[in-house]
Amino acid sequence: MKLFKLALAASAATFALGGAAVAHAESTVAFNVGVVSDYVFRGISQTQEDPAIQGGADVTSGIVYGGIWASNVDFGDDTSAEVDIYGGFKPTLGPATLDFGVIYYGYVDEPNAADYANWEVKAAASIPAGPATLGAAVFYSPDSFGAAKEATYFEVNGAVPVGPFTLSGAFGNQSYKHGEDYNTWNLGASYTFATHYTVDLRYVATDNETFVGPLGDDRVTLGLKAAF
Repeated sequence: MKLFKLALAASAATFALGGAAVAHAESTVAFNVGVVSDYVFRGISQTQEDPAIQGGADVTSGIVYGGIWASNVDFGDDTSAEVDIYGGFKPTLGPATLDFGVIYYGYVDEPNAADYANWEVKAAASIPAGPATLGAAVFYSPDSFGAAKEATYFEVNGAVPVGPFTLSGAFGNQSYKHGEDYNTWNLGASYTFATHYTVDLRYVATDNETFVGPLGDDRVTLGLKAAF
């Protein structure tokens, strides 16, 4: 019930942000499903380094968007899945595309005292740079995952097509107001075939191994996603 109420609230907020433009914009719906060798979030495995099946749906109406996404997880307890609900809007400013949104991270079968569920606000921007795209984003949570409280994640990223491939990478910093912080980075290549299918091979790493533990060790992940 809590998740359902949050979904309704996110949907209402998303369409409210769009104002009158939503009434005249054509809505589109997209679906995605995929499998990854390891579900890594901000440099840390969410599946004990095991594979994950993931999927979601997105609705876009003009500059306004909303969606839901899910993946299996393994935190060493009864938690079985992560379900994210998000919404926001993407205006343009000159050559830049901006992205302002809210993300709720929910967890199925979360233990009562775990306090995993949390939400973030996001502000991001991307600009073209010749054939490449450069971007930056900041995420803020007043009550982050588990025992962590106020947290901020900042990232810079980029992507460039090279022949039939797209090379992309990112560098981010996760910091907590009353705790440790760490850096994470990734570099990889993706290839889209048969229009709807994308395979992605990526190297992921973190520093501060004392804080993130072995689930933040350097690794290579492989993923396959279908989008329709």
